[in-house]
Amino acid sequence: MNASDRTPADLLRSALAADPARPLVTFYDDATGERVELSVATFANWVAKTANLLQGDLAAAPGDRLALLLPAHWQSAVWLLACSSVGVSVEVGGDPADADLVVSGPDTLEAARACSGERVALALRPLGGRFPQPPAGFADYAVEVPGQGDRFAPYAPVDPAAPALAVGGLELTGAQLVERARADAADLGLSHGSRLLTGRAYDSWEGLSAGLFAPLAAGGSVVLCRHLGKLSQEGLEKRIESERVTNTAV
Repeated sequence: MNASDRTPADLLRSALAADPARPLVTFYDDATGERVELSVATFANWVAKTANLLQGDLAAAPGDRLALLLPAHWQSAVWLLACSSVGVSVEVGGDPADADLVVSGPDTLEAARACSGERVALALRPLGGRFPQPPAGFADYAVEVPGQGDRFAPYAPVDPAAPALAVGGLELTGAQLVERARADAADLGLSHGSRLLTGRAYDSWEGLSAGLFAPLAAGGSVVLCRHLGKLSQEGLEKRIESERVTNTAV
């Protein structure tokens, strides 16, 4: 990746410039059988649309705090990079009452109602499907995001020294996040083209790093597995082979 990258959004821009067609996030949900694969270009398009939703419709600005109440999921990864693109600080599992905005999955809607600002809900259905019945008081992400622009430009430059992520008591600026992701990539043995399979949750830095940031920083890709414990050892071995996995963090 480019040595001048200072934010997660910078890492994604460099990946897009280097090889937009290669896989970036392959997502499995072993409770439902879902599999989704996103190339760098497709992932970046989702990020751009989500960032436009954040900055435009939701009026989010640099310095705002967003409580992210989502599991390890490809759409969670999209939100993490969209927030970085706008300059919004993400608090993973944060208190909605203390946040300017909240993004919630279907299982945390009641807790998310404590947010007095904008609220977005994700159904987390296969193929990014919408809620059968939109939850009252929330914008349905699957309804709002498709019509957003495919290119994103922030109203104000994102400061790499500004808060970018809080998770499990750890707080990082954009520059610190990139630095840690690069160090983790080295510790995990990742290099350009590496393909990391992980079943770690997104509720810790270790889970977020293995599940997105370290592979992105290394120029690799991630096979992100939710409910991996439901997969047999034989099934895991077959997945590692079929997905051409080079590294694991399970």
